[in-house]
Amino acid sequence: MIHRQPIIYSLAGVLAGGIIAALILLTAKPTAPTFSSNQSSQTDLNSATSDRALTPLELRRHGQAEQHFIVMMIPHHEDAVEMSKLALQRATHPELKTLASTIQTTQSREIEQMRTWYKQWYGTEVPAWQSGVRNSGTRHQGMMRMRSDLATLESAKDFDRAFLEEMIPHHQMGVRMTQMLLSNPQHPELRDLATSVIKTQTEEINQMQQWYQSWYPTSSQ
Repeated sequence: MIHRQPIIYSLAGVLAGGIIAALILLTAKPTAPTFSSNQSSQTDLNSATSDRALTPLELRRHGQAEQHFIVMMIPHHEDAVEMSKLALQRATHPELKTLASTIQTTQSREIEQMRTWYKQWYGTEVPAWQSGVRNSGTRHQGMMRMRSDLATLESAKDFDRAFLEEMIPHHQMGVRMTQMLLSNPQHPELRDLATSVIKTQTEEINQMQQWYQSWYPTSSQ
């Protein structure tokens, strides 16, 4: 059995008025990652989108959803990049270093893409995440959770194991955040990015789970 320690993740939700608010996702951060079916990580992209024309109100709501998605996803990506930088310094398995290098390169590129789109679409730089959480304790908890990943890794005695235990749920949260966006996205380039994020991070989740089962078999029983 895997012993689980509950934690709270912050995730974006869409309110009826079209304003994005924080939606708390209660997940379990296990002592060892949860090896569940891939069905929850993968999405049917064909059913997630529709060919029908959107009403003006729906267009405004989706525009707000995309704007808030970028504001949330950039710091989430930045956290993964920082975790990967630590892995390049401390990981002992070469496979993990290769993955960390890929994550750093891919997500750094995606951060720059999102920053560029935000400036083009909304006429301003991406606001700092902290400015959007001053009056929301739940969102602040989510941001603090991302920071604690780095603190945990920096002090980990078995870095490779700690990295997998942090990055697997981190990726899973990123996939869920991105799946929420794939419902008639307003900008096709952001839809393509979201599709790529889901595909890439789902594959990386599967790979990391396989490594965990192979490297720490007694922990995944």
